[in-house]
Amino acid sequence: MLQQTQVAAVIPYYERWLERFPDFATLARAQEAEVLHAWQGLGYYARARNLHAAGKHMMEKFGGELPADVAEIAQLPGVGRYTAGAIASFAFDLPAPIVDANIARVLARLTNYQEPIDCAAGQSHLWTTAAALTPPRGARVYNSAVMELGALVCLPRQPRCGECPVRAHCRAENPALLPIKKARRKTVFLTERHAFHIRRDQILLEQSRVRWRGMWILPRLSAAPPRAPLFQLDFPFTHHRVTLAVFDRMGRSRPNENQKWFPLAALTELPVPTPHRRALGELLPAACLTKC
Repeated sequence: MLQQTQVAAVIPYYERWLERFPDFATLARAQEAEVLHAWQGLGYYARARNLHAAGKHMMEKFGGELPADVAEIAQLPGVGRYTAGAIASFAFDLPAPIVDANIARVLARLTNYQEPIDCAAGQSHLWTTAAALTPPRGARVYNSAVMELGALVCLPRQPRCGECPVRAHCRAENPALLPIKKARRKTVFLTERHAFHIRRDQILLEQSRVRWRGMWILPRLSAAPPRAPLFQLDFPFTHHRVTLAVFDRMGRSRPNENQKWFPLAALTELPVPTPHRRALGELLPAACLTKC
């Protein structure tokens, strides 16, 4: 959950998740729709699907007991080098290096690394350095300390060098200019058009097959109708800026194979991505006064 999401936003989701899926067995038995519903609001839903797959993997391969081995943890779906190292060091106190954004900044400055850290050579330098510095014992405390050093002292724009406990070992001549990163990709602007179609106490939804795969969204429109949208919302998605435009559906509609009519009362139990749930929250109260 902490990948791509801040701690403050994660805490309530984490608590609700553990209440709903307290162990690997419960998670493995759940339907994908249940998992996506519990995750909605956090975004990057591939993480939820990977976590679901990891729960099944844990039950099939390890009987629901997480192995205290970095290589085996790294075999779990969706678990990369950083996550495997974090689990191994924090859960089992194994001497596993980790490199997150805070640690990368600390290590780049300590070594005065003058190349982009977000390329193959840069990543190799950071991980090699992290492995060399990770102690054979107490890695849990060490990794946590370096993360906190980056979060509280070795700040991105205004590093508090006067308070740094490892200042004597830092080689950076101008810490504020490090780390170096490749130029950002240009933002791509997209407009996505969807239909709002209700009848009595039902609404037509479409199960997404692309982004938000498996979740329910307002039906897609191939072209913009010759009228103003009922609702419009901008939201970011990776390197894109998406405008969600929702139009009133005119005339009768025959659902295709990916679409289905749902009772309005069922909406709370369906996995719906945040932009579309916000659109529903804005449009349903007024529409129900006349159509429900």
